[in-house]
Amino acid sequence: MYLFYVDDSGNRDPGTQLVKPGGEVFVKDHLYALTAVGLYERSWKAVEEELTDYKLRLRQGLLHTVELATDIMDCEVKSTLLRNAKERAKRSPFLNALAPEQLTQLAEMYYSQIRKHQMHLISVVIDKRHLTAGATAHSLHLFAYELLLERIERLMYERYPKHSALVVMDDSSRELNREVSMKHAKLLHRGGRRIFFNHIIEYPFFTESSLSHGVQIADLCAYNVYRAFRQQEFEYPFFERFLPHYYNSRNTPPEKLDGLKVFPDESPLIAWAQAAYSVYLRKGKPTPEGGL
Repeated sequence: MYLFYVDDSGNRDPGTQLVKPGGEVFVKDHLYALTAVGLYERSWKAVEEELTDYKLRLRQGLLHTVELATDIMDCEVKSTLLRNAKERAKRSPFLNALAPEQLTQLAEMYYSQIRKHQMHLISVVIDKRHLTAGATAHSLHLFAYELLLERIERLMYERYPKHSALVVMDDSSRELNREVSMKHAKLLHRGGRRIFFNHIIEYPFFTESSLSHGVQIADLCAYNVYRAFRQQEFEYPFFERFLPHYYNSRNTPPEKLDGLKVFPDESPLIAWAQAAYSVYLRKGKPTPEGGL
């Protein structure tokens, strides 16, 4: 069995601008990224033990140096907390008490798990500027989830046909969890667009992100995808270093990327990403098996 940890970056608000009283137009965030990180079940324990042991060593050090007592749930790693000192000070006494070099090393410990355990990455990027009218925060998320699930099924069908895939997601609101579960069930029963889901386990598993290192890894990766596309910086180091881990079919031309979907087709980010990846290829940088 494979575990696919899922998290997002950017907000689900489908609106891209707000007109303030007086006529001033405020431009809102136009991207939403949903990312899955796939891990073979037998590797789960190694990831859990390595990251937990490292956190416990940091926690013990803080107990002696600044007398900070924390539980393992207080040691959650999130992209926002690593990047934003104000948020870190407000929401994470554990991370806030670490020295800059310790934060860097902690993040590296997380990122190293992807290469060490040969994880698969799949991402969906929604360009909200080109969505049709009537989209809602929930419908945007559910459609991104459908596109993500399609690619997980294709990966499993091609690479691991004898295995199943379990989706593990950050626990959200009860309403959204229910809608995601219903969407998941309908897809498994009726199939998607030109695809049937024969390898996906019957329902997603929701958990507190503070309890799941896999979801925390997905959180870090989701932001890196969001950041690369938001700034149109394909060579963003924390994005580029994981390009070789993106899923790609062995039947796909090397210049195309199956595991990174930009929607809708009208988005100019598709042409930008294709051109940027062509530059990446010309530089002879590593690609996934079967191309990117």
